[in-house]
Amino acid sequence: MAIRFEARGSVHKFGDNIDTDVIIPARYLNSFSEAELASHCMEDIDKEFKNNVKPGDVIVAGKNFGCGSSREHAPISIKASGISCVIAESFARIFYRNAINIGLPIIESAEAAKRIAAGEELEIDFKTGKIKNLSTNEEFLTEPFPEFIRKIIEKGGLLASL
Repeated sequence: MAIRFEARGSVHKFGDNIDTDVIIPARYLNSFSEAELASHCMEDIDKEFKNNVKPGDVIVAGKNFGCGSSREHAPISIKASGISCVIAESFARIFYRNAINIGLPIIESAEAAKRIAAGEELEIDFKTGKIKNLSTNEEFLTEPFPEFIRKIIEKGGLLASL
């Protein structure tokens, strides 16, 4: 499924070192159903995440988001839950590539990650790299995606873009 190249939604805030076992617990890795994975996304850190997340919402986190095991289940569960983008101070390298491969937009911005709070409403323009906090009127500029990554994300992932 291709994405629009913008996002708008409420923030779900997490801290540093959110690893792939927290994003999708290993006990659910035997499922290849995106809906099943989404129903367990973040449950070990936020039991109500699946009930509170709405299509278009955004995860904002601290440093080293997606560290741990290299598994595509983690970004798949996030995307399938309705999250339109993850903003973090930094990402684990393998998670970053897995997210791009499945068409989940992710943005590194230490300033945005530190200043954006849970429940705030964001609007993100991936083409320009602008993050607007609609709750506080603050704006953050990030490096926009290079064209080749933008094309992968727009098509819904690496396989869909081939």
